[in-house]
Parts: sequence; C-alpha cells; structure tokens
Amino acid sequence: MAGITPIEQYVIDKVKKMRQEANLSQAALAALLDQSEGFIGDIESTTRNAKYSIRHLNELAKVFKCSPKDFLPEKPL
Repeated sequence: MAGITPIEQYVIDKVKKMRQEANLSQAALAALLDQSEGFIGDIESTTRNAKYSIRHLNELAKVFKCSPKDFLPEKPL
C-alpha cells in the first residue's frame, strides 16, 4: 500500500467491490470513465500510488447510479 492513506484505500476497495458486483472488468470501467485501459489496474494495484480524484468519484457515481458520498465511509478513518 505504497503511499496510499487508509481513506484512499477504503475508496479504492469500495469502487473495486462495486465494479466486481456489476461484473465490469477493469478495462470496461476505464472505458466508461474515458481513461486508459490500465487506469483501474493502476489504482487497484497495491504497488502503485494511483488513486481516484473527486472528479473520478463523480464520474463513478454516474456509472454506478449512486451518490459520490457512497464511496466514503460513514465515519472518519
């Protein structure tokens, strides 16, 4: 988890879980976000520092038809 904070890891894990539940591949989700094919893989990798931005969370909320706040924990970490 190189350089990723607990809150960032929480968001990454939440998006990954939602992606898997929707039966979307990393490449398919990246395409829906208009990102490169390896974008999601870089974020989900535990060896990279890639993470989602607020803009990404807004776009992910459109994809998953939810609120951007659905990617955040109830309480601070």
